[in-house]
Amino acid sequence: MKRHKRAPDSPLPQIAGIDPVRLRLPGDPQGTWPDLGTWLTARYAGTRGAESMAHLLATGRVLGAGGRVLSARDPYEPGSYLFFHRDMPPEPRVPFPIRVVHRDGHLLVVDKPHFLATTPRGSHVFQTALARLREELDLPELSPAHRLDRLTAGLVMFSIRPEDRGAYQTLFQERRIRKEYEALAPLDPGLDLPRTVRSHIEKLRGVIAAAEVPDAEPNAESVVELVESRGGLGRYRLTPHTGRTHQLRVHMNSLGLPILGDPVYPQVTDPAPDDYRRPLQLLAKVLEFTDPVTGAAHRLESGRTLQAWHDPDAWEAGQAED
Repeated sequence: MKRHKRAPDSPLPQIAGIDPVRLRLPGDPQGTWPDLGTWLTARYAGTRGAESMAHLLATGRVLGAGGRVLSARDPYEPGSYLFFHRDMPPEPRVPFPIRVVHRDGHLLVVDKPHFLATTPRGSHVFQTALARLREELDLPELSPAHRLDRLTAGLVMFSIRPEDRGAYQTLFQERRIRKEYEALAPLDPGLDLPRTVRSHIEKLRGVIAAAEVPDAEPNAESVVELVESRGGLGRYRLTPHTGRTHQLRVHMNSLGLPILGDPVYPQVTDPAPDDYRRPLQLLAKVLEFTDPVTGAAHRLESGRTLQAWHDPDAWEAGQAED
């Protein structure tokens, strides 16, 4: 009996009253469609969907299996699936700018604000760094080399050309890039720092908080250093050697030093998505690497600062800054 391959679940967010569209790409024995854009143009030619599909692609709103953002120049892969919403409810605009730190013909590195997701996920689709940068910088084929939590500010790297994407993603996969973060958390004079924290972290689908699994083989490692202190508050340098979800937030919490403004650790508070008061005081501060495409050595640094350190009264009062 012939078995049919099960279609992947949609990676798009669940939105009340709006079902995602799932398309399976048909066979192409004659090689008619060299890329996804060519096929979609042919499929929707002469219909109202032609213009809207082009816009969905250009703004990062067409996804492949696993949530990969697709572009018009992605190779046509018969039998694969793509997903999109015909229409979406408006999302609250994240009212903070994205600052460009470095741009050349291959690589874009930006300074992401707090509260802006890197890529479409959950209820955040249009208000993401990827969608906004594709539109604001007219870079329709932009793709992320890695992700940064929505609540974390700082440096994020993108590949400008599809053919370079794998090289930049491999930098992170093979840990050939040095990442340095800054965090604000309570001061514990009795805690011996610096120290290396190792544990096994698991993040279950549908569960907000990640958890450390006792006695399991470590899969996460972070170096924690105290840079300076002031009035019971510490400014910490965090250097992750792995990239587990919420790793730095979990490790700081396990030391009894939960990061200021964290709505998940040690307790889930679930603020509204458009509540921009008291952002998480965690910043992706430095990226240091050798460009795998150009060979150039880079040390890039965020221009942002953590508000609770330089203006604690405004942070406590919930006065958001750009």
